Amino acid sequence: MTAPEPMTPALEYCFELQVDVTAPRRIGRGAGGQLHFTPITGGRLTGPRAEGTVLPGGGDWWVDHGTTTQLDARYLVEIDGHVVDVVNRGYWRANAAAIERFEAGEAPGEEDLYYRTAFVFQTDAADLRWLAESQFIGYARPGDDQVVIRVFRVV
Repeated sequence: MTAPEPMTPALEYCFELQVDVTAPRRIGRGAGGQLHFTPITGGRLTGPRAEGTVLPGGGDWWVDHGTTTQLDARYLVEIDGHVVDVVNRGYWRANAAAIERFEAGEAPGEEDLYYRTAFVFQTDAADLRWLAESQFIGYARPGDDQVVIRVFRVV
């Protein structure tokens, strides 16, 4: 018996998160590296599958491991009057070209950053169950006082 051909993963673009942040706060050195916290102050969500608001009050706890940073963000968004819990974990690292652009005060291109995240959404809103019942990945980039993340559903 021949095994069936494995599926090739596909992605559906759902929306972009524009998450407003303030300056990070250094918490201190832990066993795994330098721990920091970046407060989330608001933002918006726009795209073909959903429109909404990033609510203030969440944040991103991140650990700097030298050339790689491990991210662990938790915040709330509001879509069509429903609050959705967002857990977003991932990794950030930059190649030499990106570091040079950062040091020159310029924004690096997405291709120079490995800024990838995985989302878990929680909600009991019937119209938004698709968020709570699928896996999502994000391609992020830094903005002016923002983190911008394009969110894709794995189909």
